[in-house]
Amino acid sequence: MVRKSIFKQALSMLLAMALVLTCNLTAISSLAYDAPADIKTIHDIPADLTGKTVILHSNDVHGAIGRYPYIASVKQNLQGRGAEVILVDCGDFSQGTPYVSTTKGLDAIACMNAAGYDIVTIGNHEFDFGLTQLRANLAVGKFKTICADVLDANGNSIWEPNTLYTTKSGVKIGFFGMLTPETQTKVNPVYVKDVKFLTKGDLAACAQSQVDSLKGQGADLVICLSHLGLYDESAIDGHRSLDVYNKTKGIDFMLDGHSHTVMTSAAKGEPIQSTGTKFNNIGVVIIDDASKKIESHYLISLDDLQKEVISDAVSTAVIKRVDREFGTAFAKSEVNLNGERDPGNRTEETNLGDLIADALLWSVQSKGSAVTVDAAHTVAITNGGGIRASIAAGDITKSDINTVLPFGNTVAVVYVTGAELLEALEASTFSTPGAIGGYPQTSGIKFTIDTTKPFAQGSAYPGSTYYKPASIRRVSIESINGQPFSPTDTYAVVTNNFCAVGGDTYYAFANASAQFDTGIVMDEAVMEYITNELHGVVGSKYASPRGDQTQIR
Repeated sequence: MVRKSIFKQALSMLLAMALVLTCNLTAISSLAYDAPADIKTIHDIPADLTGKTVILHSNDVHGAIGRYPYIASVKQNLQGRGAEVILVDCGDFSQGTPYVSTTKGLDAIACMNAAGYDIVTIGNHEFDFGLTQLRANLAVGKFKTICADVLDANGNSIWEPNTLYTTKSGVKIGFFGMLTPETQTKVNPVYVKDVKFLTKGDLAACAQSQVDSLKGQGADLVICLSHLGLYDESAIDGHRSLDVYNKTKGIDFMLDGHSHTVMTSAAKGEPIQSTGTKFNNIGVVIIDDASKKIESHYLISLDDLQKEVISDAVSTAVIKRVDREFGTAFAKSEVNLNGERDPGNRTEETNLGDLIADALLWSVQSKGSAVTVDAAHTVAITNGGGIRASIAAGDITKSDINTVLPFGNTVAVVYVTGAELLEALEASTFSTPGAIGGYPQTSGIKFTIDTTKPFAQGSAYPGSTYYKPASIRRVSIESINGQPFSPTDTYAVVTNNFCAVGGDTYYAFANASAQFDTGIVMDEAVMEYITNELHGVVGSKYASPRGDQTQIR
């Protein structure tokens, strides 16, 4: 692919400056899986790469567009050492910060075009603005998009399942893409209602068919661009990258995303590599052209080098435009607000989860809405996986709130019985204390999760990779707004429109007797709550979690 001229001499010189820096070689444990990571600096890459093909890879960039110029400069630098370089991405580039969400992912494509990407697969967050928008975005991409396990209503692959890349030296490298089937509940189900995601044994069978197809085309090596990840909750149905690798034969290497894992191989040496998130690292795979074998692979860290690389014209323009709109402080926080994943919003009650749930409840109750039950029967729940960042003590900007809540969800109200509310809580904590995106951050509900008891797995929810509890074993509700809980009473649950239509583990909400969407955007609800109800200051009330949730371990 032709490189953009903006990355030439200036970035090459800056990279040369960066080579004098070093960073530690560290073994890092994944968020979801204990795996080793060999992390080097660019200085450790051989100076002479003549006769080598290098695959550079990224995953889960999530809107960190200021770092695209760095991977572009690394690509150019290694080409200068004699290598043929293939630049690939393993998905989740469309969502995560206002720099990409304000244009529904289109600015991410512009930055990737400028960086010189060659092949990408998609992540679940590519669907956050709907399939039509995703197709329009990818249509302007100057790279090839591959994904084998996402089908249309007729059972045909929506994108090309694989591609055969022949290097100048004649090495034939087959790439195929795989996306987590949990996408069907990780994004608003409305957006994927006409899309089929292969699950369970069909997922591994699809991978095997891609290997066989590429081998049949003469591939010397087969590389899977995977957005499957290594989440514990994915193991039950064999949806992790590790599961797919172990159930297939002929995959030479998997480049993985989704779980934000930092790894260069799995625990037993399986050839799976992942860079983390937001360009914490860049992945490197070096192939010897003569033997047509992978001779080494590792990650190179960017953290020590970030300040040495200036942005390109594309990302700089995007950053300036968004910062003008989102960069002004509107409030302040006197406390650090926990937006972490694990331990954090996917494993336990957090102060940021309390704040957001309180804001949702306030946004409905403060406006004299049409909720048909009394305030004592009105509560709020939002899924912990929708909380994407922390907020440090100090000024709070619109960008901060939008980064925490980047999906553009709106505030919705669902009416459920107490029994259905219990079902939703039981299903959404089935893996607790292990992390799960559906973990409930709540307001108005005091409850206990007994993690010593096993989850009673019932039948799979329709169109979901999650399961209905066969019985309620783990969750007990002590009170609702300080009043006794009743399984037969009707409760209004203020939530987001993603959960209201059955996203994550909340199928009980999709099956509710009634619901309505307020049209209030979540991040705007939180900003209005902070401004009007908290008078612009997040103070000691949110210094720590409220204590509505108890976990027995």
